Amino acid sequence: MEILKVENLTKIYGKGDSKVIALDNVSFTVEKGEFVAIVGASGSGKSTLLHIIGGVDKPTSGKVYIDDLDIFSLNDDKLAIFRRRQVGLIYQFYNLIPILNVEENITLPLSLDNREVSKEKLNELLNLLGLENRKNHLPNELSGGQQQRTSIGRALITNPSIILADEPTGNLDSKASDEIVALLKKTNKDYKQTIIMITHNMEIAKCADRIIKIEDGKIIKEG
Repeated sequence: MEILKVENLTKIYGKGDSKVIALDNVSFTVEKGEFVAIVGASGSGKSTLLHIIGGVDKPTSGKVYIDDLDIFSLNDDKLAIFRRRQVGLIYQFYNLIPILNVEENITLPLSLDNREVSKEKLNELLNLLGLENRKNHLPNELSGGQQQRTSIGRALITNPSIILADEPTGNLDSKASDEIVALLKKTNKDYKQTIIMITHNMEIAKCADRIIKIEDGKIIKEG
């Protein structure tokens, strides 16, 4: 079952001599429950692609369908609600709220939506993330790996259609990186969670079901 369809996606910055084509007519699909890695050098367009898929940025032309919904047919308010409910974002630098503890950071998307937190779901997630003994700690009391696990929990708490991970191991040492990749694989397998991960590290990319290589804003290899 197709959960994501990217159709003729183009993103252009600037005009005239300063024009930069960040994405050049990119098209691909992702099946529900698939783990896809998008790889490419710095400046290849991979992060731009991820941000457009997540509705954080808008394309110059082209379409993004998530669960058969053209996300850019939504107005800004509805797109923000859709993104909060259906797209889980994991960033390289965690983006945790410093004055909120682990539990509060994980449940933040539900709080913003005035939705009730399932204690059963929360405890299940804390155990999965290995954070059950850290739930009352603030971000500055956690290691980098623990902060990233918290951000993964925040992405998972809403049962999103898709998780987008932007260089999720880029700020971690090799041991913590391995733990984060293993955790993403586990959520993909146990929860059938669809994951699209941006990385420049081919060894990490090999953990995915499929690798899409992007260069100069174009897909040059897929398999």
